[in-house]
Amino acid sequence: MSVQTTEPTPSPAPVPAEKKANGLLWMAGSYVFSVLAAFVVGAIIIVALGYDPVRAIESILTTSFSTSFGMVETLHKWVPIVLCAYAFAIPLATGKFNIGAEGQLLVGATGGVAMGILLSDLPLLLLLPMVLIAGVLAGAVWAGIAAVLMVKFGVNEILSTVLLNFVSFQLIDYVASHVWPDAGAGHPATVPVGDGARLPGIGGPPPIHLGVVLTLVVCVAVWLWVRRTPSGFEMRAVGANPRASLVHGLRTSRLAGLGIVVGGGIGGLAGAIEVAGVHGKMLEGMQSNFLILGIIVGLMARGSMAAIPVVAFGIAVLEVGASSMQRTAQVPVELVLIVQALILLFLLLSDVVRRRFERRVR
Repeated sequence: MSVQTTEPTPSPAPVPAEKKANGLLWMAGSYVFSVLAAFVVGAIIIVALGYDPVRAIESILTTSFSTSFGMVETLHKWVPIVLCAYAFAIPLATGKFNIGAEGQLLVGATGGVAMGILLSDLPLLLLLPMVLIAGVLAGAVWAGIAAVLMVKFGVNEILSTVLLNFVSFQLIDYVASHVWPDAGAGHPATVPVGDGARLPGIGGPPPIHLGVVLTLVVCVAVWLWVRRTPSGFEMRAVGANPRASLVHGLRTSRLAGLGIVVGGGIGGLAGAIEVAGVHGKMLEGMQSNFLILGIIVGLMARGSMAAIPVVAFGIAVLEVGASSMQRTAQVPVELVLIVQALILLFLLLSDVVRRRFERRVR
């Protein structure tokens, strides 16, 4: 009887301390340069449009920190941004692109609001966990459709996740307009969930909903899973070199599918938290622009799960400051999207410069 042996996956070579320090310095410098350069270009655009750049940029950068309301709004905005960023970044670690966080958020919100309405008489200790778990499971199942299509039938995950987004738009519209409609809302929205489905507030006024703390726990858990567990290492190995991973016995397609499902579950959690912590119901348009912001954050973080919460907070500051900028300086909020895009563009350019510099040194 022959015994088949599988060659163990090689451990990565240790990185010299000096090289690691230089890499961290370069990364920090590239972030600082990219942000400064983006705001300089943004100021030039503001001047060209005939507005006051100093007043506009001051509004963007100070609104989140000038009042307690601004900080609470920033933290509440940070939650779906960072969760959608993880929904994108975790599959990206395996080399796959989940562009469906928007739909996963909406389906997660649908699962959460269903629990919150159907079981509205339950106490908070029972109902709130059910709402959050339903959101996670709904998002994971929704992403699992794309994962199965990719693993079993070779369907490109970008195409399937994008198309599933459009299906989710119709789903939320149907639920909000026909299943549990709120006739007095004036737009497609469900009736409110029960009191036991609402996330408690902390501090205040105004209070911060408990979803902020839950999201911090998720951030730590994701980092520990990706960096400190065998399955996390295998996923990163698949993303770094799929062919070598396959040679060493890793089931690359299943690991990639797992990444999409986990990302979908986190996206679904974002929807459940929006229902339980912010809106108290499900309404059309609640996904805002969290998908594109999550992708921007995931790309800016450059694959670092630890950097995602920090980058997401910076983007949340810009998002909250955009509304204030429009009120105080009359500058269109779209300018902030331009600044965010410029930051990402300058970061990508800094990577190109670094690679060319390293080639010349060698």
